[in-house]
Amino acid sequence: MKLPRVSAVVAAAVLAPTVLFPSMASAADNPQPAGVSGPDTASKGAEDQATGQEEHDRAEVRRVLADKESGPGVREAAQKALNGTAADLRHFLDVELHDQRVIDNRVRAYQVLAVGGPAVKKAATAALRGGTAEDVAKFLKEGQFIARAEDEARAKVQSILDDKETGPGVRAAGEKALAGTVADVRHFLDVELGEWRQTDNRLKVVRISDGAGPALSKAADKALRGSYQDILDFLKEGQFTARAEDEDRAKVQSILDDKETGPAVHEAAQKALAGTAADVRHFLDVELDERRQTDNRVMVARIFDGAGPAVKAAARKAISGSNQEVLAFLKEGQFIARAEDEARAKVQGILDDKETGPGVREAGEKALAGTVADVRHFLDVELPKQRADDNRVKLAQIMSAGGRAVREAASRALDGTDEDVVKFLKEGQFTARAEDEAANKPAPQPARPAEQPQTATGAQPAVQPAALTTTTGTTAGTTTGTTTTGTTAGTATATTGATTVTTRPGQLAATGTEGLGWEAGGAAAALAAGAALVVASRRRSTES
Repeated sequence: MKLPRVSAVVAAAVLAPTVLFPSMASAADNPQPAGVSGPDTASKGAEDQATGQEEHDRAEVRRVLADKESGPGVREAAQKALNGTAADLRHFLDVELHDQRVIDNRVRAYQVLAVGGPAVKKAATAALRGGTAEDVAKFLKEGQFIARAEDEARAKVQSILDDKETGPGVRAAGEKALAGTVADVRHFLDVELGEWRQTDNRLKVVRISDGAGPALSKAADKALRGSYQDILDFLKEGQFTARAEDEDRAKVQSILDDKETGPAVHEAAQKALAGTAADVRHFLDVELDERRQTDNRVMVARIFDGAGPAVKAAARKAISGSNQEVLAFLKEGQFIARAEDEARAKVQGILDDKETGPGVREAGEKALAGTVADVRHFLDVELPKQRADDNRVKLAQIMSAGGRAVREAASRALDGTDEDVVKFLKEGQFTARAEDEAANKPAPQPARPAEQPQTATGAQPAVQPAALTTTTGTTAGTTTGTTTTGTTAGTATATTGATTVTTRPGQLAATGTEGLGWEAGGAAAALAAGAALVVASRRRSTES
């Protein structure tokens, strides 16, 4: 900044005599009019002229300050001149204004360079490095805008290439234009882009139609046969409308394919598929729900037929209620009620079993007369406990009427766990009974002579069975013969008068307790049952 200012000062110094001396010569050559003082008139005219020039200069400097295009250097120098003398104003206008404008223009050009695109940077660099002050000013006035337009055009082409929806034709042409001149870019945007987009859009429609549903294929074919506007309309809206119709029809078809679809829904769906897209939409939005409600109520009625008491009650309540209650029954209620019926049926099956003991029977009957919770509690809690108690009572009955081995095995089981009791009833009692029968089997008799004993009438009887026979007389003159065998394969016969009692194989000859049930045993069984309960109670108290 110093050099231009020094140059301006030097130029002013050189020019000052030239300006001053001609003025003086002119004054000497032109005499003043008569009657007017020469010095006074000249002085007043010069003052007026100087005042007018100063006002003109100040106005000009103010105009420079008001100009929005004035840079910071020009603005600072102008303000300084306004605060100075008339000579400062004139110096600013003649010298500083030009110099400061050159400086401000270069600063502005560098600012444009910093934020510009490739073309702007290139133009600004050329003006700043190899050009004159006029080149810089021309860049700021015109060149930057031409370069900026080129950058914008190239950026627009690049954004088209960056778009994933850009077709292959547009992409190839755009890449070629970017590699060329600004004229190539402009030609692509103004001419080629539209042509290649039409080609790409038609190709896009063809690709959409491949593998499409009926409605979409039909709409695509119609667009391809029409104008380019038809192509655009299809890509913008038509394809989505047709695709929605295909999806609706597929949804209706899936409803028809569902084996759970009721007859009312099935009939309405078939009718909708045979109609328009609006018919299909109306079925899905309105009819489907209505027909499903009808089918649901029919389904509840079918479930009611042949169902158990709990299911019938729940179905009756649902079908007389709202659609939501019907749906709730089909989704959950029927299964809850069916579980109740199954639980009650299970309890009834236990009661119908002849082997069910009195404790289980009493608790089961009480549960059946109660709620489903009572039934569940019986099956989950009371049944195992009551069954264990009944098993111990049965064990005590067997023990009271059994032989030594049976009693010992029963006693061990009674002192054990509930599983030991069950094992005795299923297996242990039979093993112990076999031991008692083996112990009661009589020893083999020695062979007798082949003589026949005399009868009461002196006749020789027929050969007797191998079993031992004893005959005693009675006061009534009757004969009682008793034959006893100690094996399960033999037969024991007792005859009193005309009555004969035969014990078949498998019965306890030693105990006479075969087939002892809940009703048998008499007082002994009752005592045994009481004893068993006392033992069980004592054992449970010990365990707890």
